[in-house]
Amino acid sequence: MFPRGFAWGAATAAYQIEGGWQADGKGPSIWDTFCHEEGRVFQEQDGDVACNSYELWDKDLECIQQLGLTHYRLSLSWARLLPDGTTRHVNQKGVQYYNKVIDDLLASDVSPMVTLYHFDLPQALQDQGGWKSEGIAAIFDSYAMFCFQTFGDRVKLWITINEPSVCAKLGHEDGVHAPGLKEQGTAAYLVGHNMLRAHAMAWHSYDSLFRPEQKGAVSLAINSDWLEPLRPGCEEDEAATGRDLACTLGWFAWPLFVTGDYPEIMRSAIDSQSEKLGYSGSSRLPRFSKDEPAILGTADFFALNYYTSRKVTAGGGRGQMCMKSDRDVEEVLDPSWFICGVSWLAVVPGGLRKLLKYIKDTFGSPAVYITENGFSQVGPVQMEDVRRCELFKDTILEVAKAIEEDGVDVRGYFAWSLLDNFEWADGFSVRFGLFHVDFSDAELRRTAYRSGREYGEMIMKHKRPTDVQ
Repeated sequence: MFPRGFAWGAATAAYQIEGGWQADGKGPSIWDTFCHEEGRVFQEQDGDVACNSYELWDKDLECIQQLGLTHYRLSLSWARLLPDGTTRHVNQKGVQYYNKVIDDLLASDVSPMVTLYHFDLPQALQDQGGWKSEGIAAIFDSYAMFCFQTFGDRVKLWITINEPSVCAKLGHEDGVHAPGLKEQGTAAYLVGHNMLRAHAMAWHSYDSLFRPEQKGAVSLAINSDWLEPLRPGCEEDEAATGRDLACTLGWFAWPLFVTGDYPEIMRSAIDSQSEKLGYSGSSRLPRFSKDEPAILGTADFFALNYYTSRKVTAGGGRGQMCMKSDRDVEEVLDPSWFICGVSWLAVVPGGLRKLLKYIKDTFGSPAVYITENGFSQVGPVQMEDVRRCELFKDTILEVAKAIEEDGVDVRGYFAWSLLDNFEWADGFSVRFGLFHVDFSDAELRRTAYRSGREYGEMIMKHKRPTDVQ
């Protein structure tokens, strides 16, 4: 059912698991700052300790080995490596930590997929304008080159930036993620633009300076729901769905895979809303400079984070200058879909298959890694989480159908997440782990859920000796 060399993985992110927020010379990140401000996070929780993976990495490795993973996706803490965000000062303790993680993985026949940026910008860079600053792209490029130089002899799969749309919108328009800005209508587009610029610079640096010897691959992880018309055949809903896809998935995938620029339907929708509201400035969606490295072609594979699906109907504009009004759509849930833990997570395994087929047809049949997919628990923890077991099986079956019946070149699947962890603004109230973490225990004991055990059994059933690459 799965091709030889298929990556069976699980994923984590530095701020969500590492803790050690002030340990061994690490600098503060925007999430350290955000969590220490009152009223930002569920029950004033923070990631100061989290799973304490900075000190308990050996326990994480045991979990990885127990599952039989072929691949493990982790992120690097930019502020742990470069406390002020620049290469002027390198924290060697941070370098040693990640060297050990990578070396231990390889010694266990597990290939690392490394994310350079997973939401945790060094606070020192935020103080200089953060992702809204034009100069952030070059600073990120320097950070990326440092990581390629330091770890690239062993890391062959790189993600530059995780979910830029989430960071841009939730962090800079809605204010519910770090850095907590609420600048409607302009900041999110600017942040997304600078993230694309930063990614492209880093890709070109890797391509010219490191790829010939290291022979790795670099991409950017795009989060996308599957979207389809609420009323199939209704012209308004069909158009709304196309507009919604263009302004979400297309926001980052279109420049990387199709034209090197944003979808025209996206720019038209934003400019039309600006005109309606009497906005007199230049387009709120920035334009790429011809003097900078090209965006098109700067993804060696399509990295997809998928969790849920939505039905789309026309008419969500509310006369405001914000991303939701720009799209002028309403996204609704089908009442038949199962809600898994958090209210937004309607589980639609078939939506993933449809999205994979759409990516194949729209973006030139790229190689695809599903870099995140998972299911949450809230409330009383169920160690025998039978329903989540079923959801993993159903979803992975749809991935197999996408490969076998639709001809999608899916190269791997990474479950979110290896461990229960700090789930951003939800704190520790939401659990996505394959392993339960007892946050009331000083040792932060890890114990496999039934879903974790069964995922491991699935891996053993399908992987082959050549699956580690």
